[in-house]
Amino acid sequence: MNIAVRYYSKTGNTKAVAEAIARAVNVEAVSVEKPEAQITEPVDVLFIGGALYAYGLDKRLKDYLKTLKKDSVKKAVVFSTSWISKHSVELIKKGLSDNGIPVETEYFYVKNRPTEAQEKEAAFFAKRFV
Repeated sequence: MNIAVRYYSKTGNTKAVAEAIARAVNVEAVSVEKPEAQITEPVDVLFIGGALYAYGLDKRLKDYLKTLKKDSVKKAVVFSTSWISKHSVELIKKGLSDNGIPVETEYFYVKNRPTEAQEKEAAFFAKRFV
C-alpha cells in the first residue's frame, strides 16, 4: 500500500499531528511547501492536513490541493488543528472533492496544540485507514 502524509503548518501544531500520523504508518510527513510534497506516483491513502488562518486555508495549502488529481490519489483522509473551529476540515475536504478525489468522512481534529495523548490518538486514527 502506498501512503503519503502532507500538511501545512505555520505554528507547528498541524506538523506535530502530521508527524504522529506519519510515524504510525511508516512514512515521512512532508510540508506542502517542499518540492518533494508533489505526488509523483499514485497513492492509495493520502493523509492531508492544515489549519484555519483568518477563517480560511492558507494560500499554500489551497494551491497544493489544486495540484492533486483523482488519478494519483485513491482516497484522502483529512486532519486539522486550529484555535478557532473545525471549518478547515470542510475546506480541505471541498478542495479534494472539487478535484474528484474520494474523501473519508471521518477526520482527526485537535483544538489548540496537540498533547502527547492526542498525538497517540492521531496515530491510532491513522492506522485504521491502512
